[in-house]
Amino acid sequence: MPEPTIFATDARRSGGRVVMFGIGAIVLILLVAAVLLFLNLPDANAFNARVERIFMENDGLNSGAEIKLLEILAQSGTSFADTLASYRMVIFVLLVFATALLISALVFLVTIIALNRRMGEIERAGIQINSLLISREERAVYLNNMEFSLTEAAIETLSVLAEARMDDDVLSGAELEAVISGRHASDCEEAAGATRIKRLRDALGNQMMSELLVKTIARRGYMLSINKDVIRMV
Repeated sequence: MPEPTIFATDARRSGGRVVMFGIGAIVLILLVAAVLLFLNLPDANAFNARVERIFMENDGLNSGAEIKLLEILAQSGTSFADTLASYRMVIFVLLVFATALLISALVFLVTIIALNRRMGEIERAGIQINSLLISREERAVYLNNMEFSLTEAAIETLSVLAEARMDDDVLSGAELEAVISGRHASDCEEAAGATRIKRLRDALGNQMMSELLVKTIARRGYMLSINKDVIRMV
């Protein structure tokens, strides 16, 4: 028992390290991108500096129209500086938003991977069924004291599988149909038995429970994947 606990703890620690390294890598990449982006943005005062240089290099601009033109250029430079400042803020907000989205995506991805691994472990380990009680009169089956109400056809299918399991037999679809219908196996179709198995699984409802309870053996047939000593029929 200690080994699975150690394995689970190591898995959680490993997942935590992956998340932390991933978050660090995302923040570092976006930080480098932000620095490069802001360094390559044009200087907000470059336009105003050029207009000021024109004023200083052209002392002969004395007419009203020329002075008005330079004033318009100066106002355009101020507007350009304000616009560029707002662009910087927009870029900063977008980078923060992108960082949050990437971190969230990483956390969700690691969570999904961990859940898939956990589900795989459960499927491989199987579900420990300590008791299987089949009641024909009540048309119910009790799995570990969990009650499932089934149709008469589903109860009949499960009963035949239980009897075969107690005899250590594997039933093909045709053999299953033959036992239930009372005909010879050669007169029954494999698909008919497969249909009964599918309806039984659908009636049980819980997909994991039904898939692990009724086991399909390739090229042989079907059987209950539980210990025959836990089966009771009333």
